Amino acid sequence: MFESLNEKLERSFKLLKGQGKITEINVAETLKEVRRALLDADVNYKIAKSFTEVVKEKALGQDVLNAVKPGQMMVKIVHDELATLMGGTSVDVNLQGNPTVILMAGLQGSGKTTFSGKLAKFLKSKKGKNPLLVACDVYRPAAIDQLKVLGEQINVPVYSEVGNMNPVEIAKAAIKSAKANGQNLVIVDTAGRLAIDEEMMKEIAAVKAAINPNEILFVVDSMTGQDAVNTAKEFNDRLDFDGVILTKLDGDTRGGAALSIRSVVNKPIKFVGTGEKLEALDVFHPERMADRILGMGDIVSLVERAQEQFDADQARQLQKKLAKNQFSFNDFLSQIQQIKKMGNLKDLAAMIPGMGKALKDIDIDDDAFKHIEAIIHSMTPDERENPAILNGTRRKRIADGSGTNIQEVNRLIKQFDDTRKMMRMVSTGKGKNMRGLMGNMRRR
Repeated sequence: MFESLNEKLERSFKLLKGQGKITEINVAETLKEVRRALLDADVNYKIAKSFTEVVKEKALGQDVLNAVKPGQMMVKIVHDELATLMGGTSVDVNLQGNPTVILMAGLQGSGKTTFSGKLAKFLKSKKGKNPLLVACDVYRPAAIDQLKVLGEQINVPVYSEVGNMNPVEIAKAAIKSAKANGQNLVIVDTAGRLAIDEEMMKEIAAVKAAINPNEILFVVDSMTGQDAVNTAKEFNDRLDFDGVILTKLDGDTRGGAALSIRSVVNKPIKFVGTGEKLEALDVFHPERMADRILGMGDIVSLVERAQEQFDADQARQLQKKLAKNQFSFNDFLSQIQQIKKMGNLKDLAAMIPGMGKALKDIDIDDDAFKHIEAIIHSMTPDERENPAILNGTRRKRIADGSGTNIQEVNRLIKQFDDTRKMMRMVSTGKGKNMRGLMGNMRRR
């Protein structure tokens, strides 16, 4: 995410390396490169120019402490201004009304239908909502079927009407149905086009007028850069929407849409899509995004994702098994499944400070665990629960059954044994000295 922008900003800050103090000359040289980096990221020229002017003003007005180097001060100022540019603070979705009605808008191909499913899942699990998805895209082939498939995956009903080509009537009937069935959240997925046209704008404006939604969310593909910003402006001029959703952010190396859109439409980015999985949805936090743009990682979001997959009862059971040295391949497989639910593996690793740069040229496939899973699934139930019985003959059979080789099977068993020993040390308190040592190292 934003790898290209991160590299160019990093190079610009190096101009201040070795400088004893901030001067108008070295600031000007640095900010010239910062502005170039923003323009290369497809940020609007006026926004890039205004941004660097504000940074220059603040940098020249700073008294640099002896303990702080000019380069570090510049990074801090740029970080704070990037966060401000993207909105400063996160903004919640409006859930007033009974039912709460959320209208989705955007062009075809922006990920609007998929996001509708993601949002229903998110608000169901996080806010305790009882959602109804509404299929008002009556033009795109298979749009209704796509929404129904998503609804089945997250166990959320989908309202649709066969043969009815009037989105206004469908939306009104869906809200009536939600009230009758005790559903307190209605998410209306509307039709999009390949480009903005008058017919589409009139239609969605008519839907808005008919159902008076509590929230209108504009969904846009972040990888389209300035095109995304221009499209957002045209939609906002007609709909006056409440918030922006940036999809496909995990594939965006530049970041132009994320950095420009708030300034152009004066509406907050509320959520970002970071993958195809229905769990790949994050609340947008400007400060955390600024951290990631500058290669500082995002530990808070990483911990939050882990907590979402955390099962307290399962953790207690695992603790008992570890204490008794009964950690099995079934438990190992369960931990892998939880990690996979957290999202794209490379994106997760990049949340750890310093790891994004280290992994720049390394491709981490989402199927990175498939060989491990294949090996474990090729074991018998008894072998998974009792790894000690895995002799040479059994390992050969497992290798043949999983399409791997004996070396890979041996390597996995060794990794499993090492993991089990380490986890047991920590769980039983025998890792106390190791944890104390790590704490001392961090304090230094």
